[in-house]
Amino acid sequence: MALAGCPDYFLLQPNYQETVDRTSSHRPDDLIGQGFQRSTHRNPPHHQDDVDLEALVNDMNSSLESLYSSCNTHTETALLLHNSHMHSPHHGHTPHGCGPHPQRPTPTLPPTSPQERLLHSQPVHISAFRRLEEQQQQSRPSSLPAIINPFPELCTPTGSPILNPIHTTENHIIKVYCEDGAGKVVEVPPDMRARDVCQFLVYKSHCLDDNSWSLVEHHPLLGLERCLEDHELVVQVQASMTSDSKFLFRKNYAKYEFFRNPLNFFPEQMVAWCQESNGSIPNSQLLQNFLNSSSCPEVQGFLYLKASGRKSWKRLSMFLRRSGLYYSTKGSSKEPRHLQLLSDLEDSSVFTVTTGRKLHNAPTDYQFCIKPSKVRTECKELRMLCAEDEQSRTCWMTAFRLLKYGILLDQNYKSPQQSKSPVSHFSTPVRSMSENSLVAMDFSGRTGRVIENPLEAESAAVEEGHKWRKRGQRMNALGSPSPLQPSSLSSVIHRTQLWFHGGIVREESHKMIMQQGQVDGLFLLRDCQSNPKAFVLTLCHHQKIRHFQILPCEEEGQMLFSLDDGSTKFTDLIHLVEFYQLNRGVLPCKLKHPCTAMAL
Repeated sequence: MALAGCPDYFLLQPNYQETVDRTSSHRPDDLIGQGFQRSTHRNPPHHQDDVDLEALVNDMNSSLESLYSSCNTHTETALLLHNSHMHSPHHGHTPHGCGPHPQRPTPTLPPTSPQERLLHSQPVHISAFRRLEEQQQQSRPSSLPAIINPFPELCTPTGSPILNPIHTTENHIIKVYCEDGAGKVVEVPPDMRARDVCQFLVYKSHCLDDNSWSLVEHHPLLGLERCLEDHELVVQVQASMTSDSKFLFRKNYAKYEFFRNPLNFFPEQMVAWCQESNGSIPNSQLLQNFLNSSSCPEVQGFLYLKASGRKSWKRLSMFLRRSGLYYSTKGSSKEPRHLQLLSDLEDSSVFTVTTGRKLHNAPTDYQFCIKPSKVRTECKELRMLCAEDEQSRTCWMTAFRLLKYGILLDQNYKSPQQSKSPVSHFSTPVRSMSENSLVAMDFSGRTGRVIENPLEAESAAVEEGHKWRKRGQRMNALGSPSPLQPSSLSSVIHRTQLWFHGGIVREESHKMIMQQGQVDGLFLLRDCQSNPKAFVLTLCHHQKIRHFQILPCEEEGQMLFSLDDGSTKFTDLIHLVEFYQLNRGVLPCKLKHPCTAMAL
């Protein structure tokens, strides 16, 4: 018993080695912390059962922390703790007997009271393991499964294509077609607007950028098309199109014409607040009422509505407001109980019908359609409408755009004027055909002056024409080819101009004028079908298309061209067009906008 307090006494016992061997089979050596092993070989204190409690607790905490990091499951950890919490059968003495399962003696703890002492094998309350387990449970989400998920990207909102749509920054491929059917493939980023695509095509095609080019969304199966607004994203529009739909690149002079002449687009009898003010609202305030979201303009009138799934049409009283398009179920009543919503503005777009009146058995030729953005090929969801004349159809479609987009249209109209884009090195200098850049000048004096009198300008043009003819006669006398020959320059030079369209028929010229805006002064020249030597001027005025024949006439052995039965004669068609761009003459208006067909 004298050797019980000495640690070496355990090494001298014959059964101690057997105890260690049996214990090591249940508790590997690498799972026992180094601090715990060092604590068992410390020098004993003065008393037999007294140990340093604080040092023992610290060693046990560090041992359990390293033990927890090396264990794979909680079961092994619990088993290890269970083995270490065995009690000794004797209090204050080392075991002497050699039982079948002897326990390894441990240092005793200091007494807590005179009557009670801590045994060597009595467990000490350790909170380190519990604290680590609580921290792990807090850091681990409770929703995660115990089994490892082989596809974690499908279960997280950031990686799932269903829970969170993929926003890619890769470029997209679109194909743009021109009037002659030729197409051009363009690679565009996701944030590219319709205006940017038009500018790119203008520069690549070496034409003049006059802010009237547009990208057209065309649906051949439905017979619908519309011009994209400049701020619309091309990739988003393409995502709502079918495989048969395509983009067209063409002029649209009426895109912002309502900013210049609003009274021509909004008749007084169709706009509600115009009637209240007796038509005294100025042009600027007329548009501000549409652009201002706080105002409540209303377009009213009669429209023909096509029955769903049938070819029958019904004439109804319609009201277009910011909240949508309504029709009255009782005559022209505006009472809320009589108004039925036909279509909203946010999720719909207005289209022009290109198939003609025969396909839908329309009562007039002035059809348009309201198509929901989500609808692709379902004809039942389309709202087919028909106006009584071209002016009312233009009013309805323009008001739809203004009420839907509002101030964005004003920004699109002003942005090209405020910040001019740099001229691309692909573009070629083209003379402007606008009315403000072409004026009659008199250079007879020392300094030139602008001829403001129309009669004086007309006489000056006639005098200049005579000078050109005399110059041509002198060239003929010197041996140059005669103007009467078909191969002469004056008879073929007009074919190089953008406004000349060769041998297109009358219906085709109507279609081109309608597609490019039907604004005052929109014109084109073509060959005459009835007279091979004559030409036809097709002109739009007050949304009506008129045709004027240009006849050839011979004077002093030279072929001339005249539009007014020989009163004003010109050596070629280029001089004729330039003259009527300055002077109205016998025409209802001046020539302003050439109807062009660009080849990509």
